[in-house]
Amino acid sequence: MDLASIRLITADVPRLVAFYERVTGAAARWSTDFFAELVVGSTALAVAGPQSVGLLAPDAVEPAANRSVLVEFLVEDVDRVRADLGDVLDEIVAEPTTMPWGNRSLLVRDPDGNLVNIFTPSTAAARERFGR
Repeated sequence: MDLASIRLITADVPRLVAFYERVTGAAARWSTDFFAELVVGSTALAVAGPQSVGLLAPDAVEPAANRSVLVEFLVEDVDRVRADLGDVLDEIVAEPTTMPWGNRSLLVRDPDGNLVNIFTPSTAAARERFGR
């Protein structure tokens, strides 16, 4: 089995796609005006309107209602990313902080309120876990 993608459901697909294009540096591949994917590493982050799921199961999703999932991005230098993205980060939950398990993490919310962790392994053990 392969993880194909993580899909974020939003009421404003272009806005959320623009945010993730800026954060990841990846260009979105649009399939319809309500479904786009950003390939980041070996996984895709899909951003779609509720109708993308509603075609299968009406009323199964609610845009911008997530409070339990973190979207996480591994970067070379989280402090540099923080400086570079300052103009698009509307809500910073936690400035770059070194965690007990060795990652230096920046925690933000995307425009829909989804939690995003941007991190860099900062200890030898953490770098080893990620092959860095």
